[in-house]
Order: sequence, then structure tokens, then C-alpha cells
Amino acid sequence: MPSPFPFSAIVGQEDMKKALLMAAVEPLLGGVLVMGDRGTGKSTAVRALAELLPKIETRAGCRYNCLPGDPQPACANCRATGAAKPATVKIRTPMVDLPLGVTEDRVCGSLDIEKALVAGERAFEPGLLATANRGFLYIDEVNLLEDHLVDLLLDAAASGVNVVEREGLSIRHAARFVLVGSGNPEEGDLRPQLLDRFGLSVEVRTIMDLKMRIEVIRRRDAYEANPDGFVADRAKDEAAIRNNVVAARKIVKKVEVPDAILFRMSQLCMRLGIDGMRGELTLLRAGRAAAALAGRMTVTWTDIEEIAPMVLCHRLRRDPMDEAGTTPRIERALAALDGGHGHA
Repeated sequence: MPSPFPFSAIVGQEDMKKALLMAAVEPLLGGVLVMGDRGTGKSTAVRALAELLPKIETRAGCRYNCLPGDPQPACANCRATGAAKPATVKIRTPMVDLPLGVTEDRVCGSLDIEKALVAGERAFEPGLLATANRGFLYIDEVNLLEDHLVDLLLDAAASGVNVVEREGLSIRHAARFVLVGSGNPEEGDLRPQLLDRFGLSVEVRTIMDLKMRIEVIRRRDAYEANPDGFVADRAKDEAAIRNNVVAARKIVKKVEVPDAILFRMSQLCMRLGIDGMRGELTLLRAGRAAAALAGRMTVTWTDIEEIAPMVLCHRLRRDPMDEAGTTPRIERALAALDGGHGHA
């Protein structure tokens, strides 16, 4: 199977790439929703991101991606002691695809039928939520996801725990994942409850610059002709992005947000009528991630201005009287704040 198309080779779509990198740096952001035209590189970018993620530590054979020093009660593998305790290994950060037609049992886990029939044991077969723990869960065409699966994901995303109570089983295990969704808005809207769970939302459009379109075609054609060679040629660029993500992860918790920035963030959310406090919290976390990716230890107002549309657009109440759309509303609110304050 050929390596995925390199992240560094994606032409344009800077907001999408930045949003995905911020989510890789700060998992608490709540994930990324990428909506837009078909053939704009949405799925390509998500799968390319998986190649940039640093490895995680767990125990060999673990189905739940347990932290080596903190095994979960459901994981007999990691709770073993003495000589039976598996060695600590490093694995790739999980990037799990959730198909649209997937069953509830496959998502949450279910009774292991083989063990039940052969050995008479009542054992749990972990599902996709267990596999995605400490990683990413990707849903293509997320706006077509069935309602009962949306409910499952909302519960897991809110609590970070998957609870299975069926067939005589009672299992709880960690399910902390970064949710990434993509889709075409022409095929329907997301339920508001799920939309609000995404920390960042990005709209991608078909590239209309002639030179950029030609470069997209050239790169894609070169990749399809020789995937391994194309990936090898981009190795240095990929390593630079990967190292930037690793370095940003190390400092993101230490990045400072001045009180003046917090004050203006709250002013912005109040001016836009954002419900609840999730808007400000996400702006705070995204601002830190953006500054960390830039190698800075302090968030600036310029950081907030650049990320505000992807943080707040999907949280705005719809205004039928405003034909300009959500991004211009945010730009006007930012301009109004800038009219009374200098840049920090």
C-alpha cells in the first residue's frame, strides 16, 4: 500500500492545514470540521496528517492504547504483572476511520462471540472508540452520519469515556480522541449538538488561481506515477513540519495569554452573541497552539484575529437579515474592536 500523499505537498488550503496542525498540537481544542467542495483535498489532508503525528507509548498488544503507567481496568493485557507484563512500545498515533455504515457494536465494542462459543468466556471485543483512544477519529461525510451514532460520539466526546452495558457486559474504558470530520455542505447540515463539539470549523473552496491549479495537477500526477519516489522527495519538508509539531507540543501548555488578550477575546464573543463559554475557551487554546507552532511563548492579538473565523463561525446564531455570511460578521466585529484598541 503506497504512503499517503504528503501534507507538505498540498497546494493552498492554508486555513485547513493550519487548523489540522493546531489540533495535532492541542488535543483539547475539540477537533476540526472541514466542509467544502468535492475534490478540494479534505480527506487527503487528514490522512496526510497521520504521517506527521509523533508516536505514543503503550504496552505491546494493548487494544485500548493505555498509558504504560496507568492501565485501564478493562485492559487485562496492561494489568498483567511480573513476567507476564508486556513490554512498553511506541506506536503510531491512531488515525481511525469511522465508516458511515458502521454498526453501533463496531463503534462501542461488543461481546467477543468467538470466545463465547469456543471457550464459554464472556469477554469484551473493543470497538473503534477504543482503537481511537489517545488518537484521532476521522469521519468522512460526517453530515450523513446516522443520528444514533452521533449520539454515541457526543457522549464519548463529552465524557472521554465509552460505557458499554449490554449482553451481560458492563465495561468502561477511556475514549479520548480528536474528532475530525469532513463533508460537502450541499449534502446536508450537521446536527447543532455535533457541530458545537468541533473546536475548529474550516470551509474549503475550489482553487481558482490558474498557477495553483496547474501545480495541484502536476503534484498529483507525479505522486500517482511514483508514490514512493514522490514521498521521498518531500521527506525533508515533512520532517520539518513533524519537528515543528513535536516542538510546539512541548511548549503549548506554557504559552502565556496576556490579560489584555483575554479581555478582548471576551469582548469579541459578547459582541457576536456567542452562546456559552466554549467560544472563549477554544479561542484561548487555539491561540496557544498557533503561538506554539510559531515558536512563541506569548499569544498576540494577531494570532486571535487569524484564528477567530475558524473558531467562531460555526458558533454564530444564524442571521437571516445578514446576507454576507458568518466570516464577514466576525471580520466586522474584529474591525470594531481594532477601532478602539491597538494591536497587542
